[in-house]
Amino acid sequence: MDRPSMRAKRKIVLLLVFAVAVLLFLFGKVVYIAVFQGEKLQEMAYEQQTRDRLIKAKRGDILDRNGVGISVTETVSAVSVIPAQIEDAEQTAAFLAEKLELSYEEVLEKIQQKVALVRIASKVEQEVASQIRQAALPGVAVDEDVKRLYPFGEMAAQVIGFVGADNQGILGLEAKYDTQLAGEVGKILTQTDSRGRKVADGEERVAPTDGQDLVTSLDVVIQQYAEQLLANVVEEKGAKKGIIIVMNPQNGEIYAMANEPSFDLNEPFTIQDEELASQWDSFTQEEKNTYLNQMWRNTAINDTYEPGSIFKIITSAAGLEEGVITTESSFFCSGSHLVGDRRIKCWRYPRGHGSETFLQGVQNSCNPVFMMVAERLGADVFHEYLLKFGFDEKTGVDVAGEATGIFYDAEQMGPVELATMSFGQSLQITPLQMLRAAAAAVNGGYLITPHFGIGLQDSEGNMTEVFSYEKGEKILSDETSQLMREILESVVSEGTGSKAYIPGYRIGGKTATSEKLPRGNGKYIASFLSFAPAEDPQVMAMVWIDEPQGVYYGGTVAGPVMQDLMENILPYLGITPSYSAEEAQMEEVQKVTVPDVVGMQVDQAKAALWQAGLQAVIRTEGETVCEQTPPAGEMTAKNAKVLLDLSS
Repeated sequence: MDRPSMRAKRKIVLLLVFAVAVLLFLFGKVVYIAVFQGEKLQEMAYEQQTRDRLIKAKRGDILDRNGVGISVTETVSAVSVIPAQIEDAEQTAAFLAEKLELSYEEVLEKIQQKVALVRIASKVEQEVASQIRQAALPGVAVDEDVKRLYPFGEMAAQVIGFVGADNQGILGLEAKYDTQLAGEVGKILTQTDSRGRKVADGEERVAPTDGQDLVTSLDVVIQQYAEQLLANVVEEKGAKKGIIIVMNPQNGEIYAMANEPSFDLNEPFTIQDEELASQWDSFTQEEKNTYLNQMWRNTAINDTYEPGSIFKIITSAAGLEEGVITTESSFFCSGSHLVGDRRIKCWRYPRGHGSETFLQGVQNSCNPVFMMVAERLGADVFHEYLLKFGFDEKTGVDVAGEATGIFYDAEQMGPVELATMSFGQSLQITPLQMLRAAAAAVNGGYLITPHFGIGLQDSEGNMTEVFSYEKGEKILSDETSQLMREILESVVSEGTGSKAYIPGYRIGGKTATSEKLPRGNGKYIASFLSFAPAEDPQVMAMVWIDEPQGVYYGGTVAGPVMQDLMENILPYLGITPSYSAEEAQMEEVQKVTVPDVVGMQVDQAKAALWQAGLQAVIRTEGETVCEQTPPAGEMTAKNAKVLLDLSS
């Protein structure tokens, strides 16, 4: 037998080397897959053999300060199909289309998709979901779902906000506290074979984690009453819009923030303006978005305006703090004041107020007095107080979209600009900025943070977190703040704010009539800011009416609204009146007992209250009284209003 040639030997060696190399490569590949890709491949295999169906978490409720649900979650269902498991696509589509009131063609198209899982409908009512579940159609899955509800409809709409189809907060508190409210989704994991068919008993449920409830400072009773008053005055005066804000000036808790017009939180994409609604289909999507954003806009924080005479609170506080004036400082008003080469009129022009003290100047809301105070302060110091009162920054309120003030820098502030700013022109601020600054003027000088959020609680009602808010920088002395309380109280008792007077209460306040730009267009904003009790302010409110028709003065338009508001919410908050001997004889302070009208028909309830010397205020639609505020048996002032909730 011939020995292999060297050439043959080389071929054999090369084949052996190649074989060993292939084996080493394969071994290395196995090691790499097992060590470095094993976990990933296991996950991929698991995904291939399972079908995930998400379970939405129960979104936390939003509650008012008394625990009343103002944004709540209802448990509903979601209907999905697993196309691979459908036995009769047409029959299944027909059944689901009928039960869910959907198009047969659309349902059939979804069922015939080459996907693992497709959602047919969300937020399905429990009764309908139960019928679909009982039908036990192959490939049809009925899972848990949630639906956001707003029991009070339009109430505080711009503040509360709403959620989108994915249950994520879009506006207001829903958006600001979305992370805390949302919770974490759960899953239903279904094991399947290679064809996507369910393996018997191969299902695992990972429960969702519910969101936490948000406790707010809003008070449903105060909010509803404020909205009712606001709607009435906007309608009566043919106004463009209006707001009412009610806040605790000591800690910044907001009890009410009403906007008129509002919108229905349960139908947030339905335009409320009848004229726009009639043309809705003719608008482009961009135009629709613009109109919706305008409807959702919270004027109290999103828009700036010239505050007018209410701003005199700031000029007064700065003048007193800097010592350039006292309450007895002397001034003279001829009906105007010459600033540089420009003569700026008092609101009383051509008549003047004549000789007056600073205290009388505030009571008279005399523009020349404040121009002269600003002159004594100078542009630099005046500008410094604009910054101290926070007009260059957001108030920190816990809803998005807040604007900041717009005003001149000190070096841009000439004599005319300084003069006009002293009485609330030539600068733009938000209503909430004005309220916050006024609160600092009377609460001891502290710049507080307006807010709604109080804390979070679990489903059992246990507080899990209490939010803290800094008291803020002290910008005025105790002495100046006390003087401001006394001065503003005199505005109501003796000056232009007399329409906010309430027997038994010491009320402080300031009116304003702001001319909108451009000057001379005949458009005004009437406003009134008030607080009580004047000796220790616990409640501060602002009534703000945009473009009232006819008489437009702040004291005349907003004053009676403020009086009505304070007259009802002060006793509700437990702030008791203290009558002077003269006030005790007034008919309006005589006490009557509130009768029990729960269960009565509307007309019967109105008659019973009228006979008792009280007025009925209907808050909800219906035929029978189901709840009343104040409750039966409580003593209240004669001619006071009793709030009635009705049911069908």
